[in-house]
Amino acid sequence: MSDGPAPRRSPGEPWGGVRPFAIKTKLGALVVISVLITTGLLMIAVRTRTELRFITVFSMIATLLITQFVAQSLTAPLDEMNTVARSISHGDYTRRVRENRRDELGDLAHTINLMADELEAQDRQRKELVANVSHELRTPIAGLQAVLENIVDGISAADPETMRTALKQTERLGRLVETLLDLSRLDNGVVPLKKRRFEVWPYLSGVLKEAQMVSSARAGIASRSGGHTRTDVHLHLDVSPPELSTHADPERIHQVVANLIDNAVKHSPPHGRVTVKARRGPSPQSLELEVLDEGPGIPQSEWHRVFERFNRGAVSAPHGPGSDGGTGLGLAIARWAVDLHGGRIRVAESARGCRIQVTLPGEPSSPS
Repeated sequence: MSDGPAPRRSPGEPWGGVRPFAIKTKLGALVVISVLITTGLLMIAVRTRTELRFITVFSMIATLLITQFVAQSLTAPLDEMNTVARSISHGDYTRRVRENRRDELGDLAHTINLMADELEAQDRQRKELVANVSHELRTPIAGLQAVLENIVDGISAADPETMRTALKQTERLGRLVETLLDLSRLDNGVVPLKKRRFEVWPYLSGVLKEAQMVSSARAGIASRSGGHTRTDVHLHLDVSPPELSTHADPERIHQVVANLIDNAVKHSPPHGRVTVKARRGPSPQSLELEVLDEGPGIPQSEWHRVFERFNRGAVSAPHGPGSDGGTGLGLAIARWAVDLHGGRIRVAESARGCRIQVTLPGEPSSPS
């Protein structure tokens, strides 16, 4: 079994795989042509009784011209590859080598371009990972900072309830740090899922309460730093039936719901309403979630792009008063967590605002 991709072959290779445009073939043709030119000129000299020195000079000139032509065709792409390789070594992964040859140099150009593609993808993933870290850590840090500043400033006492709030945010930070390792394994498909059965109503109620608490914490920080945040949006939970349960990874689903709520709040009008709905899915323990806001909505032409990283939409004035525009990562993180479950997330039709639907498969069906 080979260790890498098989070399590219041009169509119609005769003589057991000998390539007509290979470098060895070209060098062989150069020798044959040089011999033929010399022999031909000698025959002409014998018949025309031309002096041998003139024939020798003509033969050398003709051979040198052909050799120069062949050498130029071989060294020019090598110079281009050298330039591209130097650019890659300096961190510029956008340069590519032209693949317009059907010989070994064409194969080398193809390999260099593949290497550049992979290095560019890895560099992009590294930058996205840093952005993901910043986005995910911002919320619990803001909440924890607000609680501690209130205690230091004497606004609130260090009572058990306040310290429980700080502890909850600290625990959230610890879980997010563990998530970083999962993000680094994302492309390898080895991100672990800790699925378990849990009741949906108390779980989502806790997520909404935490979102409200974080909004209040952000408001406290923003009021002292001159920043802006949203505190006027009402969050509503609708779970039916009330005893609904599902089978999933609670921490990953927390990422989904929290980011969808955060995105919906940012796009809500003043004193708007964000509704989180949960319904039973078609299979056992499956779940259908829906987050609906009253904002300007997303143009249908943008539906296929809203879950891309760093995409912040093309809606004019998309954010409500006091909203910070975000980083364009919330929906991308939500899609990532849903994909890990084998579920589906999409933008759905809505008479008003934006409606995002999430379908989780629940427990896998047992083999018959």
